[in-house]
Amino acid sequence: MESKPYFETVKSFADVPITEDGVETHSFLEASDGLVKLFDLLGSGVFAFVQADIRGNIGGVRSRYQNASASSITLENLVRSETSTEQHRHATGCLVRLTRGLMFLCKALQYMQNEPSSELHVCFKHSYDEVLRPHHSFVVRSLAAVAVRAVPYRRDFVARISQGGDREKFDSELRRWLTGLDVIVKRLKVFIEEGGYGRV
Repeated sequence: MESKPYFETVKSFADVPITEDGVETHSFLEASDGLVKLFDLLGSGVFAFVQADIRGNIGGVRSRYQNASASSITLENLVRSETSTEQHRHATGCLVRLTRGLMFLCKALQYMQNEPSSELHVCFKHSYDEVLRPHHSFVVRSLAAVAVRAVPYRRDFVARISQGGDREKFDSELRRWLTGLDVIVKRLKVFIEEGGYGRV
């Protein structure tokens, strides 16, 4: 049985509702779960440490949402609620790191789409240097350098993610997905940093 293209199997960030109160938590978590699967398409443990970090941070935000859903309808309300009632702000810290991880992947794939002649490892290196490198120790940077070199060739990655589907449709869905993700991470970055909740 042929697999469906990646973007037909996961919730798109373009479909996550954003209201005047903020980004809807439940839909955001659902789309983030789908994003974790994208790392599997990169192959044999490439950026496994980033994937594990994203998965753990999704879990931290989800735990707060499940335990205080009435005050966590949006991510912004979740953070406001937690910071006003809790000394230990676990979900807020998780959201800061999750936003950073999502921004890393978003920028890497934007580079891939905007620079069609660049190999994937170049796109991921640009994104890593811009988003994650300033937050990592020398040891983690060394791991990242190895991971970047292990990223598959662009054509192989596109073949894995599109599963033989129509290339034009794939490009369109990727652009839509990235546009939705970009809007969300930029919004969260401003909210987090201007609110003094952390640094993305």
